[in-house]
Amino acid sequence: MKFSSKIEKCGLSPIRKFGPLANEAKAKGIKIYHLNIGQPDIETPKEMMEAIRAINDPVLAYAPSPGLPVMIDAVQNYYEKIGVPLEKSEIQITTAGSEALMMALSCILDDGDEIIIPEPFYTNYNTFVNLTGGSIRPIPCTPEEGYKFASREKIEPLINEHTRAIMFTNPGNPTGTILTKEEMQLVCDIAKEHDLFVIGDEVYREFVYENEPLQSILQLEGLEENAIVIDSVSKRFSACGARIGCLLSRNKDLMQHVMKYAQGRLSTPTIDQIGSAALYNVGPEYFDAVRKEYKARRDTMVEGLAKIPGVIYSNPKGAFYCMAKLPVDNAESFQTWLLKEYNNNGETVMFAPAAGFYATPGSGVNEIRMAYVLKREDIARAMELLADAIEKYNNR
Repeated sequence: MKFSSKIEKCGLSPIRKFGPLANEAKAKGIKIYHLNIGQPDIETPKEMMEAIRAINDPVLAYAPSPGLPVMIDAVQNYYEKIGVPLEKSEIQITTAGSEALMMALSCILDDGDEIIIPEPFYTNYNTFVNLTGGSIRPIPCTPEEGYKFASREKIEPLINEHTRAIMFTNPGNPTGTILTKEEMQLVCDIAKEHDLFVIGDEVYREFVYENEPLQSILQLEGLEENAIVIDSVSKRFSACGARIGCLLSRNKDLMQHVMKYAQGRLSTPTIDQIGSAALYNVGPEYFDAVRKEYKARRDTMVEGLAKIPGVIYSNPKGAFYCMAKLPVDNAESFQTWLLKEYNNNGETVMFAPAAGFYATPGSGVNEIRMAYVLKREDIARAMELLADAIEKYNNR
């Protein structure tokens, strides 16, 4: 049987592909410290479940294709507070940030088109772009330079007649890099000068650790036709299972095309929207506490990495991920060995091998992404295991 050439270009997620090996290890009684997936253990605000329990409609009906009014209002009010006034027509509620990304990319990319993205990048960008028939033109970045990419020297040589957009995550997944206001302005200026869309994946906006202000490309002037923002409740409110996000843009033509997609998939889940809308009622003290906890977890991970000989990393300034280059031959082989052969007092560690976070062949082979979403004592133990495992792996 013949399959789509577009799906053939896609690979399994490096974040989840080792799941079967992990299950086998657990069946043997091995405890795994999961640093591979960004699933926070922070408690979801109670406002969500209270709103869901209060539902008493006799029929669970379709939501409107643009989103429930209560959800649109919640997003609109949130952005108003950070200095981004939006019309309701400029907000599209989606089934998580993933659908928002797919909508945006499907609306702007054709077969043979290119989108510029700094690498390493969120691995599913590969999947979403490949499914449009487009391709990623990567901006190579390294841990030695702090994964910085916002310069004309790096971006403009990549622009050609096939380029349709520049996309970045800010704060960065998987790097934890944060653009300064000047860097964000520069990238957006380049996009505008070359008549390109600029897509800001801003789902980690609240997680900044050095007192940086919350930022959005929608705060910049003159980008009404260019700017697209992807957002989600998943990370902000530790509500990954709700699968509620949004796509935001002031480009009226784009939003009309997005509506074709939205109506084609009918609607986003009603119950999840009601619960997610209530999340936006939490006060600033919630984010203050969460930021403080993630900063402490980051510091624990970085302190552990600093003690491991040969590891190269960049101290993340935001989000809750850390990239590291390990002194091993191949991160995927190392992860397989960790799950099949290694244990220290019945324990091992799991991360995401980083090759799948790159578009450039051969890149990231000995790099990993780790999510500091566990308790501090668990992160400290995971770093001890990583150090011990690297030594034993290389001495086999």
